[in-house]
Amino acid sequence: MMHQDLTQPSDLRAHAEGTGAQRTKIPVYTDFLPPCNNACPAGENIQAWLAFAQEGRYREAWEKLVEENPLPAVHGRVCYHPCEDHCNRTHIDAPVSIHAIERFLGDLALQEGWQIPFQAPSSGKKILIVGGGPSGISAAYHLRRAGHEVEICEAGPVLGGMMHFGIPPYRLPREVLDTEINRILHMGVRVRLNTRVTDLMQEKQAGGFDAVFIAIGAHLSKKVDIPARDAGQILDALTFLKDTETGNAPKLGRKVAVYGGGNTAMDAARVAIRLGYEPMIIYRRDRDHMPAHAFEADEALAEGVKINWLRSIKEVEGSVIKVEIMRVNEDGKPEGTGEYETLEADSLILALGQETDTGFLKNIPGLVFDQDGSVKVGPDMMTGAEGIFAGGDMVPSERTVTTAVGHGKKAARFINAWLRGERYQKPEKHPLVGYERLHIWYQTHAPKQQQTEASQVLRVQDFREVLGGLTEKEARYEAQRCLSCGNCFECDGCYGACPEDAVIKLGKGNRYQFNYDLCTGCAVCYEQCPCHAIEMKSV
Repeated sequence: MMHQDLTQPSDLRAHAEGTGAQRTKIPVYTDFLPPCNNACPAGENIQAWLAFAQEGRYREAWEKLVEENPLPAVHGRVCYHPCEDHCNRTHIDAPVSIHAIERFLGDLALQEGWQIPFQAPSSGKKILIVGGGPSGISAAYHLRRAGHEVEICEAGPVLGGMMHFGIPPYRLPREVLDTEINRILHMGVRVRLNTRVTDLMQEKQAGGFDAVFIAIGAHLSKKVDIPARDAGQILDALTFLKDTETGNAPKLGRKVAVYGGGNTAMDAARVAIRLGYEPMIIYRRDRDHMPAHAFEADEALAEGVKINWLRSIKEVEGSVIKVEIMRVNEDGKPEGTGEYETLEADSLILALGQETDTGFLKNIPGLVFDQDGSVKVGPDMMTGAEGIFAGGDMVPSERTVTTAVGHGKKAARFINAWLRGERYQKPEKHPLVGYERLHIWYQTHAPKQQQTEASQVLRVQDFREVLGGLTEKEARYEAQRCLSCGNCFECDGCYGACPEDAVIKLGKGNRYQFNYDLCTGCAVCYEQCPCHAIEMKSV
């Protein structure tokens, strides 16, 4: 809460607040951008759907959520929730568990059979989407809602991409993924499975498509040159995860080494332990510099996975892995110490990152590629070829499900405008509101609701989901922890504090307005607004 400094002379206080012989400032209701919204890669209006959830208006909350993101039950499980990292509540106790509320809404929608509101008239335009992963599915959804005819060509046997083959069921149950995808298909999206596109321009012309969105993901594992003599089985992590998913898990021997320090390495090790093996991770940096999220490493360690930090594989001979002991220099990069040791493993899984297979696009004039094969796109997600857009893991960006879904939505909006002979103009953002601008005058401490977890003993025995969801009571309570940063939530603070009765209530949902004939510019309303939805403007 901001207090008046009563040690100042009254005329100085009046000048600062805009009062005195002549009023120089007036209060104005203003909307700001909450940091959670600003940090969401999918562009969700998080604060808006949380407001509905606070009141128990869950269907409205879900409908507001799926305006931007069609896979809330999926994202509530697999998103790394950067929104929570930026939540202003962090400065008070703990961030709002946004992902858990999103999961609750997504699961409730599945349970109740809610369908997407969809009434757009047909545009007469057709779009081809190459790739049925998160970016392609998102683009299909948003383009269909805009009234376009959409067809997805997917090289694999099912939709979902890396959500299906790269994220294990203990994090994302397949029935949840499949049901949310089927809800999108129910809107009239056409799909051709087991269809690999090899000649994009011929496919576009033959199908009479007006635009193309390519989102083939990054399914090629990066290679590493490790001298190996009489080595046991060596395979890449993506192949291992895909084969396990399809019921063809390879025989690896008792001890399994996983080389890498990202989330895929953690998943590969955790899958291995569920198959009955003894996994260990070998990684050339320390924990502070690993690309995996901290909680991924915590869960792997809790389940019995051993992690050998600061180790780089130099050669493999039989079941013996020779590693060099590393150190991290001042730039955060690993460098060798010249000291070596040996580790034993019957199999080696390589989890060193992924690349995208864009070779089939090389003959298209105008397309530009990075050294790793990723396709360069403009701010409108269009490639150098007119009418051909791209997104997801195959373009330079952070490779997460949420980022890919955001790309699909962004591309859909630009494609929609391009097809209509227009240019999409993204609405200008409101100014960002940080914690230092809030005026919290009420008791705010409220412990964060914790999701239940399957016991460590039981969960490694199969692929049951590890993390549980919130109950309705817990989800509503958690939503009510939101501070509504930067936007009026009708707390009546300004209404009750105004000494001149200059604040007029307009009824629930309509906020307030000022009677400037009565207002003296004293700024008490400004000081009493906990979320900083009032600014003092010069007259």
